[in-house]
Amino acid sequence: MRRLTRTVAAAALTAALALASGCSSGSDKSEDAKNAGGALEKVTYLTSFGNFGRDSYAWVAKEKGFFKEAGFDVDIKPGQGTGQVIQTITGGQADFGPIDLTGGILQMGNGQAKDFVAVAAIQQRTMAAIVSVEGKNIATPKDLEGKRLADTKFSVVYNLFPTYAKLAGIDASKVTWVNGEAQSLIGDLAAGKVDGIGQFVVGQPTVATVTKKNPVVLPYSNVMQDLYGNALITSSKIAKEKPEMVKRFVAALLKGLEYALEHPQEAAEMLKKNVDATVPAAAAAELELMAAYVRSSNSGTAIGTLDSGRVAKSIALLQGAGALKQDLTPDQIIDMNLAPKA
Repeated sequence: MRRLTRTVAAAALTAALALASGCSSGSDKSEDAKNAGGALEKVTYLTSFGNFGRDSYAWVAKEKGFFKEAGFDVDIKPGQGTGQVIQTITGGQADFGPIDLTGGILQMGNGQAKDFVAVAAIQQRTMAAIVSVEGKNIATPKDLEGKRLADTKFSVVYNLFPTYAKLAGIDASKVTWVNGEAQSLIGDLAAGKVDGIGQFVVGQPTVATVTKKNPVVLPYSNVMQDLYGNALITSSKIAKEKPEMVKRFVAALLKGLEYALEHPQEAAEMLKKNVDATVPAAAAAELELMAAYVRSSNSGTAIGTLDSGRVAKSIALLQGAGALKQDLTPDQIIDMNLAPKA
């Protein structure tokens, strides 16, 4: 009798599942197919700037299966800074990638880019900085005059420098900039080819490892308050046509970000597994430094949130410094319907 009862129950369950499947929506069907081992959606993701510890959270999301659980097969490629990431995504060669949000505002507000939107914050405060080493006679922003600096032409550090210089009292005409590549900048600094480089403040451990000298850091945040750091972007087309897909990807990536911050050494080892040039100790140290920028008093404990009021302040700051040729509103650069809620 018990066996018969189990058989009837199993049959009823099968029938119920079949009925539920027949009545489910298209999105439910796709979710069922994903959970049953269906085909994953291929996505190309760009890092913000090379393959450093600060970007390892994407590899964590892939290695830990967070992307797969969300239905994605993600190809991670190294980005070369804000401008290049925007161009590649709006050109259709990639789907998602982090940019410095202030750099994105500069690009859009000066007619250099369009058709992209930010859908999540990675860092709540800008990490942009000029980084030098001891022995270069650089201790204050004014000391940059007469010096030779390097960065990629797409980097927010390079593109935001005129505004930083104006607010910090630097004569920008007395500073020489040369082009560099993301992965070779620190080597150029170590070799003495330049006096300083565009970097994020969390790059200090890597700079110290490569140059064998103590880094000297001039954070842009010292003179520019309320600026966000990196924000995840996608194309306006994808945001409009696939909003639910964007939300799933954002959730999976932020899950990787949170895990990486909680387990920096493990995240560094995952990066090393995929990028052979990684120095795990330096990568882990970058993540430890980055943690304070991912959560801030402005966002509470939430990860990924964006505040249109803060973005409006950033726009006003840049307009006041004469850095924008066009008027912008926050909703032109961020999609609050897709961004995580505080």
